[in-house]
Amino acid sequence: MRGIPPLSLVLVVCLGTLVVPLDSMVNLDFPSIIQRFDLGIPEIQWLVISYTLTHASLLLVFGRIGDMIGHRRIFLVGTGWSGVAFVLCGAAPSYGWLLFARCLQGVGAGLVLSCGAALVTGFATEERRARVLGFYTMMFGLGSALGPLIAGVIVSRWGWSAVFWARAPIALASCALGFVLPSPPLSRPVGPERFDALGAALLVLTIGTLLLTVNRLRAPAVAAAFAVVMLGSLWGFVRQERRVPRPIIDLRLFRIGGFAAVNLGHALMNFSGFAIMLLMPFYLDRVAGLPALSLGLVLAASPLGMMLAAPIAGRLAGWLDPRRLTVAGALFAAIGLGLIAALAGRVEVGVLVFAMFVQGFGQGLFQVAYFDIVTGTIPRHDRGVAGSLGMLTRTGGVVLGATVLMLAFQTLRDVAGAQGVSDAAAFLFGFRGAFALAATLSVVVLGVLGALVRR
Repeated sequence: MRGIPPLSLVLVVCLGTLVVPLDSMVNLDFPSIIQRFDLGIPEIQWLVISYTLTHASLLLVFGRIGDMIGHRRIFLVGTGWSGVAFVLCGAAPSYGWLLFARCLQGVGAGLVLSCGAALVTGFATEERRARVLGFYTMMFGLGSALGPLIAGVIVSRWGWSAVFWARAPIALASCALGFVLPSPPLSRPVGPERFDALGAALLVLTIGTLLLTVNRLRAPAVAAAFAVVMLGSLWGFVRQERRVPRPIIDLRLFRIGGFAAVNLGHALMNFSGFAIMLLMPFYLDRVAGLPALSLGLVLAASPLGMMLAAPIAGRLAGWLDPRRLTVAGALFAAIGLGLIAALAGRVEVGVLVFAMFVQGFGQGLFQVAYFDIVTGTIPRHDRGVAGSLGMLTRTGGVVLGATVLMLAFQTLRDVAGAQGVSDAAAFLFGFRGAFALAATLSVVVLGVLGALVRR
């Protein structure tokens, strides 16, 4: 398909990737799902964890496979798989069925995300890498912004399952369009090589048990058991990767100055930023009393900020050190989250909309700069691993945020309730405390990366 311009190729990949950030529709659907399956607020976290834990565990593995057999093949399988998984989610007769289907959806998301950055950068020269990554990140912001808006309309009309049914045609259409994609030169295997199956299994086990350890912190014995398994598998993974000629990921990369720090910073930024999508729907529903459509409009503020910041960051990264952009992004995010923590329940919703926009703008700056750093550090022939590492730190941060932020919210709300305050006051106390934690983490990222830039 030589006649297809590169922008059209990028748009095909972005369409397939769009179904992943459109999962923000599910966050707005939390109250409806809780009512449909008669759940408590803490139980809803499994809807996020079952999905994101699955694709977080598999991302690097799929990225490595894509580097070996071609990212186009992974894209086609991933979009087709996702379409089927959406249908199963929408048809779920019970919460257990829905969680199982969400795991299948996570497999599809892992396949799509593992090859997205490799495909779009494979269609562009290295000089235009940052701009293409800015456009790719902008599509994440667009999907996250459209998700609540679409959900506000379709949930009120067709019920909770519409947030899944609506994405199945998009995934299947992108799978069909994916057949026009050529395989970029970088994604073609240069020769036979052996896949590190043992390393892949140990990596999946390590990431999965790490996230489950954090999730079960309220049950110390269970958390300790998961932690033991996690440490053992981590030791085995590190040992395996050091001895094989073609590891899942070359661990020596993390010795490069600042590389480990910027990856940790990316995870923490997504950890803190997920406070908006996790807790804000409950605030807008219970405190502000917004109907579903208005709630969706408000929740779109943060991803809208990300969408506007991404192309700006893509242009700035061409002449400004991307590490400085990560510092600027962390600063904006910290300001936005801090405003929410300080002002929730005391001001009109419009002020909180502005704060969410500021946070999203910072997130957009940070993510484009981060992907530019990672894809520029990892060798080009491992571009699938590079993109997967970026998505792993992103989704890993989201999973940890879903667990820890909900734990902080629930604990602080219980503490306030035990002191005899009203349910509304206890809710606000837990809400503000969780956002204060999120803002603090963004400040930590700002301090660490700022110190590295000054050096």
